[in-house]
Amino acid sequence: MAREDILKMSRKEIKRLHIIKKVIEREITQREAGSLIELSTRQVRRMKARVQSEGEEGIIHRSRGKPSNRAIAKEIKDKALKLFEEKYHDFGPTLASEKLFERDKIKVNDETLRLWLNERQISYKKRKKRPHRQWRPRKEYYGEMIQGDASHHNWFEGEECALMCYIDDATGIPFGRFYEYEGTFPAMDSFKQYIKKNGIPQSMYLDKHQTYKSNKRLTIEEELNGEIPLSQFGRALKELGVKVIYADSPQAKGRIERLFSTFQDRLIKEMRLRGIKTIEEGNKFLGWYLPVYGKRFGVKPSKEGDLHRPKLKDAELERILCIRTERVLRNDFTITYNKKLYQIEDNVRAKKVVVEEKFNGSVSIRYKDVLLKFKEITQRPEKITREEHKNKTMKIFRPAKDHPWRNYVINSKFSTCSQKEKAIQSEKELLLTKT
Repeated sequence: MAREDILKMSRKEIKRLHIIKKVIEREITQREAGSLIELSTRQVRRMKARVQSEGEEGIIHRSRGKPSNRAIAKEIKDKALKLFEEKYHDFGPTLASEKLFERDKIKVNDETLRLWLNERQISYKKRKKRPHRQWRPRKEYYGEMIQGDASHHNWFEGEECALMCYIDDATGIPFGRFYEYEGTFPAMDSFKQYIKKNGIPQSMYLDKHQTYKSNKRLTIEEELNGEIPLSQFGRALKELGVKVIYADSPQAKGRIERLFSTFQDRLIKEMRLRGIKTIEEGNKFLGWYLPVYGKRFGVKPSKEGDLHRPKLKDAELERILCIRTERVLRNDFTITYNKKLYQIEDNVRAKKVVVEEKFNGSVSIRYKDVLLKFKEITQRPEKITREEHKNKTMKIFRPAKDHPWRNYVINSKFSTCSQKEKAIQSEKELLLTKT
């Protein structure tokens, strides 16, 4: 057949064949050929003899197509693959090879096992491909961008709490406060304290936690208008003129992630040495510790200048950094909020008003930036419970003895005429005895 004349050679063997032919034709010496193909003179003579006796096929290695002397027996290979499918189907090749040796006394290299699995097309657990990440240089100015996040940890070696923290991207200077949880109010309060100390930054780098990024579905009107749903914290940042950048992974905001890793080691030990056990004591300690930490580990920005904008008045800050909710104004000028009823005392023509709840729990109500007077209605009409409704005396209707309803009951209760007649007779006898 035509295919029997086809020889499969590697590029290395083609090069050797070309040189050996030059030796046979006496164009070059055996020593020159050995230096060209990096073989000894004796190996060149052997190759020349094989090509002369066997032709071009003599250049091909004799062990090609033959199993290796160190190859594992087919029976062991089949047994290992069968055990993998039965017992280690969700294992990776490395762990599976270890367990095959420990439990089943089958010694096989993890790479060999992986090749076997690919050969038989057996699926196995693969390591997630590491995504490519590009180094991002620091911002040039102080206050150009800060990274914000919260770390839930056993900070006081007791109950778990959250450390709300911000770090300047250009200098690495941190700011933070302890809170019981990570949420809207802790985020707003901590950012308000940051503004009071440093001013308003130009931008903030955050993750996609529901506190910072809203997961609300857009309505058709919002989609047509190109609106983006905002969380309460995102809305406050927008009003303050702070640009929000959302990170797609923790590695994207690695500066604050590394800060938390350092604090979970250093800060906890510092507070332990000082006997700090509460959030209040921890916040006082942070006021001293963070400036010292910033001076020691902070870096000099590449360009001089502070891009923080001046802080606003306290009243304006509190108005922005609060939870705003729209409520429908009823015809009797009342609204409900957090299971409480409020009476609006001003006569306003509005369908909806805005309720503002602050960190300290106080509530204010506005309509078109105008504060409205209101009061809480504490006494509300009590609803009748089910038990009280059951206990109410109700007049019970008792039909007369000759009422058609009784005949209906008898007709529906008995299926045969004899049963009906007996029932009617017993009713008559009962009436006679009573009379």
